[in-house]
Order: sequence, then C-alpha cells, then structure tokens
Amino acid sequence: MERESMQFDVVVVGGGPSGLAAAIKFKQLCQDGGDDFSVCLVEKGSEIGAHILSGAVLEPIALDELFPTWKEMGAPLDNPVTEDDVYYLVSANQAIKVPGIFVPQKTHNHGNYVTSLANLCRWLGEQAEQLGVEIFPGFPAAEVLYNDEGAVIGIATGDMGISAAGEQKATYQPGYELRAKYTVFAEGCRGNLGKQLMAKYDLQKDVGTQHYGLGMKEIWDVDPGKHVPGKVVHTVGWPLDHLPGTVGGSFIYHLENNQIAIGLIVDLGYKNPHLSPFDEFQRFKHHPVVQQFLEGGNRVAYGARAVTKGGYQAVPKLTFPGGLLAGDNAGFFNFLKIKGTHTAMKTGMLAAEAIFNSVKQGSNGQEELAAYTDAYKQSWVNQELYSSRNTNPATHKFGMLLGAAFTWVDQTIFRGNMPLTLQDETPPHESLKPAAECAKIDYPKPDGVISFDKLSSVYLSSTNHEEDQPCHLQLADPDIPIQKNLPMYDEPAQRYCPAGVYEVIEEQDGSKQFQINSQNCVHCKTCDIKDPAQNINWVTPEGGGGPNYPNM
Repeated sequence: MERESMQFDVVVVGGGPSGLAAAIKFKQLCQDGGDDFSVCLVEKGSEIGAHILSGAVLEPIALDELFPTWKEMGAPLDNPVTEDDVYYLVSANQAIKVPGIFVPQKTHNHGNYVTSLANLCRWLGEQAEQLGVEIFPGFPAAEVLYNDEGAVIGIATGDMGISAAGEQKATYQPGYELRAKYTVFAEGCRGNLGKQLMAKYDLQKDVGTQHYGLGMKEIWDVDPGKHVPGKVVHTVGWPLDHLPGTVGGSFIYHLENNQIAIGLIVDLGYKNPHLSPFDEFQRFKHHPVVQQFLEGGNRVAYGARAVTKGGYQAVPKLTFPGGLLAGDNAGFFNFLKIKGTHTAMKTGMLAAEAIFNSVKQGSNGQEELAAYTDAYKQSWVNQELYSSRNTNPATHKFGMLLGAAFTWVDQTIFRGNMPLTLQDETPPHESLKPAAECAKIDYPKPDGVISFDKLSSVYLSSTNHEEDQPCHLQLADPDIPIQKNLPMYDEPAQRYCPAGVYEVIEEQDGSKQFQINSQNCVHCKTCDIKDPAQNINWVTPEGGGGPNYPNM
C-alpha cells in the first residue's frame, strides 16, 4: 500500500504550547491579511494534552500577545499565585525558609498563574481548530521528508498495524505524507526528529553542550484544611545535595479543587550510577515541609518527562532549508525562572511570523528562514536566556548552595550582565563514574501512603501501548547493556528510568539478560539522554501510545 500524500503551506510537529502557538499565530496572520494559507498540526498523543506534563506556573506574557482577551475567552487560568516560598532543606528533618531578599527577583512568581499545562494546551487546541488549523492527534511524525537538494519538504506519520516481528498485520495502515512549504518541529525536549535534524544539518556546531533534567510529578487530592489556592513552594538541598555531583530542586503547587502538584527535578548530569531519581522523589516527600501537605491525602496522577537546561549557551542553529526548530526542541527553557512555557510559545509565534511573511511574498518554500533567527535574537526570549545564562552552569560547577549564591550575586548585583559566561561541556551521558567508585544508595521501601513504587505510579499515568508492535526503544548494539554497562556502571538504565522500563534479569543458569518493558514507557526520553554508551534510541511508537495525562 502506498502512502497517501497531502499538501499544506505549513506542517507543525507537536501539540504542545510551542506548536499550538505557531499554528494559531500563523492562522491569525492569515485572518488579518485575508489570506487562506493552510496549516496542519500532528500530535503523537491520543489527544491534545495527553502527553503534556509541566509544573506548572505560567508567566502569561506570551499568552497576552497571542490572545489579549484570554480571560474573557475562558482560558483555564483561574488560579493566580498567592504565596511564593522557597526552602533550603538542610537534612531529612530540617529546613530553612529563604528570605525573599535572597531569592533572585526573576524567580518570584507573583503575577503568574498555577495551572495544568495539559488543560491549557487543550484550550489552545480548541482555539486553533476554530481558526482553521487541521489537527491530527494520534499521528506521530516518524520520518522527515527531503527533496533531492536536501531541503525538508514535510514529514511522514508512522505506519499502523506492524507486528513486533516487523510484519504487516490485518490492521495495517501506511502512514501519511504531509508535505509543506515549511515544517515547524516543536516536538518538545529531545525530539526524535529534531535529534536527526541536528545531526544532518550540524545545528549544534559552535554552541554549548545541551543539558537536561528529569522531572517527576504527582497530583494529590489533599485535605482542604491544608490547601491554599495559588500557593507556590520551591525547595533545594536535601536529598540531592547529599549526593556528590548531584543537583536539582522541587516544586509544590496548590492547584484548584483541593489538589496540589508536587514534583522533583533531578539534573541528569549526576555522577553516581546507583542513583535512582524516582526513589529520590519518593524519599523527598517524607520531609516534614512536604509531608505536611500530603498526610490524609490521596495520590491521583503520576508522570515524568525530561526538560532542557542548557539555556542560552546551548540554543542550536534554529533554521535549515524548509524547516525550523521551536520550543523545547531547541532548548528554550529558562532555568532561573524554572519555566519554559512562555518562551516556548513565543518562539512558536516568531516561527509563524517568519513563515507567513515568506509565504505571503509568494515563496514556494524549502528556503532557510534567517528572519526567524533574527527575530529570536531581538526578542525578549533571547534577553531572558542571556540574563540567566550562568544559573545552570554555576550549579554544575559549584553545587546547588554555592551555585545559588553565585546566581544571587549575578542577578542582584550585575542584573544578569556579569562580564563572564560559564560553560559546562560535559554531556549527561559522560558524567557517570564507574559503579565501583561510588557508594551504593540505600532507598527505603515505599510505605504505600506517602511513597510508592514505580509500577503503581505508571498505572496512574494511564500509559498504554499496543503490545504487538516493534519496540520503540531501539538498541544500536544489544550486547552493550550486559557486556559493558553492567560491569562498568551496574547498568544504570534500571534506575534512571522513572517507569520501570529496563530490568536486568538473572536466568537459572546464572546468565543475565537486559529486558525492555516498553509498555511502561511514559515517553520521558531519559534513556535517550543518559545512557552512557548512547546505545538507546527513542523513536515514536504506534500513534496514540504512551501516557494519557488528564490534567498534568
């Protein structure tokens, strides 16, 4: 069966805030100019929002630009920040509340909104459809299409109905070719196609190393007496600062309807291969500052995803013939603000403006739109990232506490204009020390009340994949996990994965096997990032597979 092909002026890959903002802005410009250019958006999740996970505290600056009347339009932002606290967790039982004067001004959250980013994306999806954007949920972009000159001419969605053995089942349907004058790749952190494009066009040449964190999040129904709508709490310190070479931080956000979102972000540049980010998260919840909110409550949702942390130094080249990178795919995340939604949305809007101007002038596409890069460099996104450029490398070089002190000086005294730019050129997959050189970590057994195991957590993510399909976690060399990673690093995949996908199984004859439970995968991309041999390649599974987050 041959693929069917459809032609559009613009194809957008990814139904997150950046991709939706790009599609909406493009259609708004068409509407303003009386033009009828076409745009479609493909999303690998079963619906818009199904794969969206974020804290989230939203800074509304980009939404104000996209929809100045968003309040009247019914955007799901009804929970403004009311309290904004930061704690340094000294130990498992001690904490110091950090005075506001010692918290950089740009980290403050008053004027922002505590929300579900998944629900905001659902609302943005509705606005996009009303403007005429064609949205295809459940259709993962699996392949980039090129012309003979090497320019991007669109994408192909994944085939459906392929068995695990690679054979066509009775339900087989070939993917669609979605061709376009320009394609916006807004896949989110560590996008599968974005990774390919960076290699093909050498988009990371002469830029800093990209860094990542793993963010894990739960939603709890809590005792109304412990709930303060709009309350925001961030912590640094314990348990991560007790592990050499490990940094990160947490968030506790009071949502509406007596719910709180709680999460821990662990920098993936950690050194000890025995570390389990998931178990650190479960241990963290037992700190008195945290447990006070959870006691008497009920956990109702869980999820995880990687976040980009490289910031200003690591933003790659954004354009190539026929295509553009936007949002987290290009690393537009402000680590100082612990936010990326507003920057992701703005870059999508800038991409749309550059594309519209080109199409409006009669371009047939496949050009490289330098105007997008120019617009980014002149935007507040670039200014934000530049002023906070030293925050992440400072924590890598000096640790969380001294790094925070450095950041305070940088932001308070120099206003983000310190006359030096720190660098950290060690990628996460090269940071691990041999297991024999590191202390093993004793994680307490979860109590089933405050802390839980991985499998019960994955259950709450509503993750599901068609069982009889090719594994979407591809090993370049199937021998590496047991022959190299196991003796050197005690095969860290069995710990860094927050969903229990990877196991080392000992057979009756004493041999060991590397088992991949791909059904559990929550699409966080940690394995693609952290594997020390870069042996695991995350590719898109059959459409609609993965988590189904209700309001994450």
